[in-house]
Amino acid sequence: MEDFEYSLDRFLEVLSLEKTGSRDTEDAYRRDISRFLDYLKEEKIRSFEDVGRDTISEYITDLRSGNISGSELSNASFSRALSAIKSFWRYLNLHEGVENNPVQIFKGAKVKRHLPDYLTFEQMESMLHTFDLSKPADIRDRCILETMYACGLRVSECAGIRKADVRLKEEYLSVMGKESKERLVPFYHRCAQLIELYLNKARPLFMAKCEEDHGILFVNQKGKPITPRSIQLIAEKAGVNAGLAVHVHPHMIRHSFATHLLDNGADLRIVQELLGHENLSTTQIYTHVTQDRLQKVVASAHPHGHPKENGQ
Repeated sequence: MEDFEYSLDRFLEVLSLEKTGSRDTEDAYRRDISRFLDYLKEEKIRSFEDVGRDTISEYITDLRSGNISGSELSNASFSRALSAIKSFWRYLNLHEGVENNPVQIFKGAKVKRHLPDYLTFEQMESMLHTFDLSKPADIRDRCILETMYACGLRVSECAGIRKADVRLKEEYLSVMGKESKERLVPFYHRCAQLIELYLNKARPLFMAKCEEDHGILFVNQKGKPITPRSIQLIAEKAGVNAGLAVHVHPHMIRHSFATHLLDNGADLRIVQELLGHENLSTTQIYTHVTQDRLQKVVASAHPHGHPKENGQ
């Protein structure tokens, strides 16, 4: 009988060396493939060469229906699971001499992409202006949200900014994104002024409670690096204080950055570079946001926007 677990471990090693996925991706692959290998063992299948299309078909049916996972899988979860098995089988063909490939004919379910939530420019401004810049904690919180909006940062990227990453005079950040990919992102002058205010008036007060300077830009009131969870709470509270009728989360600020740039004529590939997206298709979702918003405006404002109401 083949050592299925050994093959899985080797596959994940190759995945890691090729850096084709994040740690989260590797963890998801391990879960999805382990579940599949457990199924093969239950079916008394001893070799990958003994796996046929009927086996894959039965596994997929049981997986989607919830007989294996305990609950019915969404299209997105099912497609991810099938993609993991396909990648694993390509590894088996290339590296372990397995000749068959019973998985390749199967296709994942069509996944409907949801348009990202974002704030209008007016909502973003009203939220940013809720802070009292005479208070050190408010200076920091405003600076965090302003920097995220100015640079389109992920919450983890914002939490990980080091002082050395900031070029105030040149007005740009060096950002370490997913898979340790670095990108340079410019920011506007107001953001530079806020970062300078934070560095002069707030951070030194917080760092006085810390024995040594770890170099992280944004810190809590004990001088320790700010956490993504704390940034999430700051964004939520700012939205409430601004009286916004939406639940604000950090990624919404990143969505707002991209949407506002495209609304004002920015090139899609430039936005892709600023966001740190590897594929242009990921960035293109924001063009759908602007198109969707324009369609709603026409539907509500144009004389022929409500044909049923006008009896047409």
